[in-house]
Amino acid sequence: MANTSLERGLTILAEVAGGADTTVEGVASRLGIPVSSTYRYFKTLKARGFIVEDAGAYRPGRALLALSGQYSVQNHLAEVGTAVLRSIVENVGETAVMIIRVGASAMCLRCAETDKAFKYTFAVNELLPLYAGAGQRLLLAWSPPDVTKQVLDGELIRFTKNTLDADQIRSSLIQIRSAGWAISRGELDPGSVSVAVPVFVSGEVVCSLNVAGPEARCGSKTWVTSALKALNRAAENLSLSLESLSPTINTRKALDAD
Repeated sequence: MANTSLERGLTILAEVAGGADTTVEGVASRLGIPVSSTYRYFKTLKARGFIVEDAGAYRPGRALLALSGQYSVQNHLAEVGTAVLRSIVENVGETAVMIIRVGASAMCLRCAETDKAFKYTFAVNELLPLYAGAGQRLLLAWSPPDVTKQVLDGELIRFTKNTLDADQIRSSLIQIRSAGWAISRGELDPGSVSVAVPVFVSGEVVCSLNVAGPEARCGSKTWVTSALKALNRAAENLSLSLESLSPTINTRKALDAD
């Protein structure tokens, strides 16, 4: 067990840096430190930007990642994602999702849900098909040609009767790049509607912001227009936030993670 305050602080930093989302209680138990003392260390480290908190769990913060040279777009997206999505939920009233590309798949990086009884949910770190769903197809539209070829030449599972085939996907990618946004109607879940917009950094799309809800609430042009307004505002603010960090962040790490 670490004996000095400095040793304890460094040990706690190593715990947070070395694993997944970490809790105060878990670290206290592993290191044999009282929970009250451990909390004070976490509070200090959080105030100085070495760790960040999300729903009671802690991850490496910008200061710790910068020291280790690991700070990337994905780290920043994970750090601010929940707050960005909650602002969208407040404006739109439906589930909001931040999606990134991981090789030839998509992944839900962060999700914020509406409090309505009937809603669509996504699990954080859940892998999703890159060709079905508004946020996913939007990422495919800005993927490198080799990724697009890999996806379209592979097995395209038909999740619903509305899931697009290869030719329809190719056509949709052109439309998405031209319009700057994407819409999906029941491609993954019957009766669902989702719209998505890209977030650009240095000319590259690093994630999509997506809102999804049931057709009964989200099927009208008025709703789509309102959702796009909230999404575009959030995407613009997030893009500016990311651009302000350049060139200290690694964009490619987020785009082509495997």
